[in-house]
Amino acid sequence: MTASLAERSLRSVWHPCTQMKLHEAQPPVAIARAQGPWLYDVEGKRYLDAVSSWWVNLFGHGHPHIKAALADQLEKLDHVMLAGFTHAPVVELSERLAALTGLGHAFYGSDGASATEIALKMSAHFWRNSGRPGKSRFIGLAGGYHGETVGALAVTDIAIFREAYAPLVRLAATVPSPDARGALDGESAADVTRRSAAALEAWLAEHHEETAALIVEPLVQCAAGMAMHDAEYLRLARTLCDRYEVHLVVDEIATGFGRTGTMFAHQQAGIRPDFICLSKGLTGGTLPLSAVLTTDDVYEAFYDDEVARGFLHSHSYTGNPLACRSALATLEIFEQEDVLARNVGLARAMDEALRPLSRHPRVHHARRLGMIWAWDVQTALPQFARRYHQHAMARGLLLRPIGNTVYAMPPYVLDAEAVQHLALGAMTALDATLAEETSAR
Repeated sequence: MTASLAERSLRSVWHPCTQMKLHEAQPPVAIARAQGPWLYDVEGKRYLDAVSSWWVNLFGHGHPHIKAALADQLEKLDHVMLAGFTHAPVVELSERLAALTGLGHAFYGSDGASATEIALKMSAHFWRNSGRPGKSRFIGLAGGYHGETVGALAVTDIAIFREAYAPLVRLAATVPSPDARGALDGESAADVTRRSAAALEAWLAEHHEETAALIVEPLVQCAAGMAMHDAEYLRLARTLCDRYEVHLVVDEIATGFGRTGTMFAHQQAGIRPDFICLSKGLTGGTLPLSAVLTTDDVYEAFYDDEVARGFLHSHSYTGNPLACRSALATLEIFEQEDVLARNVGLARAMDEALRPLSRHPRVHHARRLGMIWAWDVQTALPQFARRYHQHAMARGLLLRPIGNTVYAMPPYVLDAEAVQHLALGAMTALDATLAEETSAR
């Protein structure tokens, strides 16, 4: 008998962020094709991709504009090294990103973690080139996530990701998160923000001479269970970083490109960071690409006759033309279709459809920012996230809770049928999962 694709995968592929033994009971789902917000397995069953395939897919799978751009680029130039060479897609994309962010000289990587590595290295190297080599440590927020390479783990405060590798990691300092769910009795989200900022100020007052940068996921700490905070925190952090001469790095890898309602989350605070990290939605979910943009002051600190003062970081596919062209096509869709305005109407329709879930008696802290929804579920059921995921998949819905937080971060192309499918599936999957808790008593 011919082995299935799932069986062959288990014999040959090491799947990411996975305890492979769990697949003995739940084999991976073999996907044959995708179109719009839908994934189709090898047996023809469809699943609504309600998490945008790990938050990368903006406009649905197989978008014709992005496909056409890639086909055109493939006929011209597939790849050329970026050291000593350049090409139209990387130049045009860098110009577009500079216009959108107010920062310039884009440096390219392959994924979010590599963007984090680039920003941290660039910040520390800036201070070294500026005659202050002691400024080489970093600060992150409690519950922050910035990737899983060794440098990125230093500023990632998710224990399961970094404990096994602790001997390899030079840990950053951690200051309290402004997560609005941490409000004490009578406190508002803004109060939590001010309390958290006061802790940041106290830390910087003592340690700024050794600190290169603060890194923040603006408005939403996704891996911390979609922890959302008031934009005032970013304004206060910007003021404190200026006062104590510390770079502010905004990690917009997950929050960028319209996820929070604006093109970039930090724009809601009206601030300008020193570095911005981009990835995930940058190419519309088609090809791996990341970018770090920074200020002219940072760039100029590396501009010198001495090679060792340059930013000596690279990978073979830096600024790949195909990836850059798909990113350009993604930005063109934003412009041509007025996506941010259109998403306001889609979000309202989603809010209405999801109201029963938000009012479920076991749901707490129902929240939404832009095109991100989250619900904390009160349950003691072991392995709630895995059980919920299985019930959702059985209903043709891809949702992967983080701990006891169910969330949805769908593509921006849901029609009325897809909205109802998501809302009904999310609700019935929750009831089915909680029924397991009842039966186990």
